[in-house]
Amino acid sequence: MGLPRRAGDPAELRKSLKPLLEKRRRARINASLRQLKGLILPLLGRESSHYSKLEKADILEMTVRFLQELPASSCAATAPTPSDSYGEGYRACLARLARVLPACRVLEPAVSARLLEHLRRRAAGATPDGARAGDSCGAAAPSPPPAPAPAPPAPPRGPGLWRPW
Repeated sequence: MGLPRRAGDPAELRKSLKPLLEKRRRARINASLRQLKGLILPLLGRESSHYSKLEKADILEMTVRFLQELPASSCAATAPTPSDSYGEGYRACLARLARVLPACRVLEPAVSARLLEHLRRRAAGATPDGARAGDSCGAAAPSPPPAPAPAPPAPPRGPGLWRPW
């Protein structure tokens, strides 16, 4: 016959806290899935109102598919210089913005088109080191050469390589 346990026994305390900790863990998972759903639906061009009751597995599958379809850099084998890296990052951000901005409908279509055209002109303009921008792979710029535009802001000169993404 065992001795009766005291009220402050660590095993007893762990036993009573386990359901509470599990409830908090599940709440964190559900909150993260809600955020992920809110982020992924606009990127896929779908309205949240039509997808209010998605299963958790559906949200995760949509996210995996989206990430798999992201364009892989065809020039990953060559080590880019800092200015090439900056230009690639700028163009990658511009490409994503061109996909997301019309889908989110945050701006009027005319304003959205003007903004994207302005950013494309900047991407085809000068790089942070003053040279003409060009794709590090030798591909043509996304739009024809514009009138001279101010250079994009220079990346901070620090111990490591700065990337805008």
